[in-house]
Amino acid sequence: MAGRWATFDCYGTLIDWESGLRDAFASFWPEASPDRLLRLHHTVEPRVQEHGELTYREVLARCLAAVAAIDDLALPDGRHDALAESLPSWPPFPEVTGALGELRSRGWRLAILSNTDPDLLAASVASLGVPFDALITASEAGSYKPAPRHWERFFADTGAARDRHVHVAASLFHDLEPSARMGLEAVWINRLGESSDIPRAAELPDLSGLPGVLDELFPGRED
Repeated sequence: MAGRWATFDCYGTLIDWESGLRDAFASFWPEASPDRLLRLHHTVEPRVQEHGELTYREVLARCLAAVAAIDDLALPDGRHDALAESLPSWPPFPEVTGALGELRSRGWRLAILSNTDPDLLAASVASLGVPFDALITASEAGSYKPAPRHWERFFADTGAARDRHVHVAASLFHDLEPSARMGLEAVWINRLGESSDIPRAAELPDLSGLPGVLDELFPGRED
């Protein structure tokens, strides 16, 4: 499919992943620090995802168990799947739906490359209220980002031209670093005010200015 393509990470870029996790942790352990539990989750998740055969639902369950074990917290009976159960309710960032709709109106084709499962991603996409032209999850890719297979599967499935494509994401580890290794254009959505030397085409605090930035990178509407 010819044209200009923007691929997105979903959680942390489009969906407020950190708030979703914090709220879930607070519901289990109201006396614990949700920020500490979130940091623990950040630490253990890449290690769990090294087992590429696990579904993301299983990844979330193992991460929850690991976080509980590290801080000697009791996980309520029957709640091992609680993070996956809560994920469909995690909200989009406020500016996302408008920015994605504007990109579509300018002729951009949109795709999501996500480390989650198809059913969980489908629920999040429904909350975004904007159609996507392609969805690549860990099950289609056969691995978790930062491995390159999400991008490889995307280009194979869509026929998108690498010189008319940009990847948009918040995660340095899962998205910006592999994009740089593959020589792909990337826009960093730096919601947390971090710093990095990883090469990128642009850096924005959120998606509000993204349509204008992408049109500057790749001018010309193509339907």
